[in-house]
Amino acid sequence: MIKNIIFDFGDVFINLHKGIIFREMGKFGGSLDLTPEMIELNGIYEVGGMTSDDFVTRLQNQYPNANATEITNIWNSMLLDFPEERLEFIENLAKENEYRLFLLSNTNELHITHVEQKMGTERYARFKKPFEKFYLSHEINLRKPNAEIYQFVLDENGLKAEETFFIDDTKENTDAAEKLGITCWNIQVGKEDIIQLKSKL
Repeated sequence: MIKNIIFDFGDVFINLHKGIIFREMGKFGGSLDLTPEMIELNGIYEVGGMTSDDFVTRLQNQYPNANATEITNIWNSMLLDFPEERLEFIENLAKENEYRLFLLSNTNELHITHVEQKMGTERYARFKKPFEKFYLSHEINLRKPNAEIYQFVLDENGLKAEETFFIDDTKENTDAAEKLGITCWNIQVGKEDIIQLKSKL
């Protein structure tokens, strides 16, 4: 019996355009593709391993024709809209009080600050309120798909894996959670929507 639901954020609630960053960065010199160096840099930044200023500086080293503001704007350009029906969905789910609700997102300081500014303080607060805990990778120094991040959420909240349901748009993340006994929904972006959750439980 499912008692707990853990939600990802990007492409589950807020829409993303993941490919736009490197397309736009490419206009300033450097690679148009995700390089091993970029993967490593993003991974360090997502677990709070460097400041936002250091991260932007490191990106400037790879895209030397862009200034800090241009890099920051491009970095945040992947964050698109947050449909109102998804916000209302999670608010209504919380009101039903049938499940313990958690958010678990690989994100970073620049992105989450931009999301709050884009949504507005009041709407962002509405989004956070339904969740018992709001876990962001850069704040807890852990990231998906490492098993430690799922175990951390389970242990800190006294959750049983077999009573927990996890939704994420990245198969690597849901595969890792399933190995711990968590039931998962690898949501298919563009084909499925979080508002269909009840049909998956």
